[in-house]
Amino acid sequence: MSGATPRFGGNMIEILREDCAAARAQLGRPIVLGISGSQGSGKSTLSRALAEVLTRDGLRVAVVSIDDLYLPKADRVRLGRDVHPLLATRGPPGTHDAALGRTTIAALTNAASDQETPIPRFDKSRDDRAPREAWDNFRGRADVVIFEGWCIGARPETEAALAAPVNELERNEDADGRWRGYVNEQLSARYGDLFALIDRLVMLRAPSFDVVFAWRRQQARELEAKLGAAARGSQI
Repeated sequence: MSGATPRFGGNMIEILREDCAAARAQLGRPIVLGISGSQGSGKSTLSRALAEVLTRDGLRVAVVSIDDLYLPKADRVRLGRDVHPLLATRGPPGTHDAALGRTTIAALTNAASDQETPIPRFDKSRDDRAPREAWDNFRGRADVVIFEGWCIGARPETEAALAAPVNELERNEDADGRWRGYVNEQLSARYGDLFALIDRLVMLRAPSFDVVFAWRRQQARELEAKLGAAARGSQI
């Protein structure tokens, strides 16, 4: 796998297609498939491709991205002021509205045939939640919910594992451990409740952090090219 954004062949799609069918047969209800991986690893591409295949099979498929669950900017600013400055920057657990994710996925898998479920959207060019009128609406009950994001299924660390900083950012910006402690606490509580909804979890493993950096840089350039001046200077 090179530094370019990965592409997925039919074999992977077919494996996931069969796994979804097996899970639905086993559980006898709608299922939630989690797709996790680093930035730029192809989570969104895989999710869209799988959704198209499952839709052609006659299933009702909803896709929810954890990137669309980020807290509004004002809420993150408050976290940065009241808990730790690093929490003003979206990204780690603690900067998402995990409760919104849980209620959205629960609604999608339990809706009546005439019920509409709003699916949140986040505007990265503004670093803020998109207005309600820009959200998508899914009508009826989903047979499969694909839930994708970089930290999907992450588990909390032990306190001992968090005692010493592991990189320059933690040494310089979180010497007392308040930031990583808060992130870990969120994984134990709110995120644990959200990830408990996942029936099957797929991890797209990157070969190295250098490749992740290349994917992330490519992703940022593509978004900036798409959005133009609106994206420049924003946290993409």
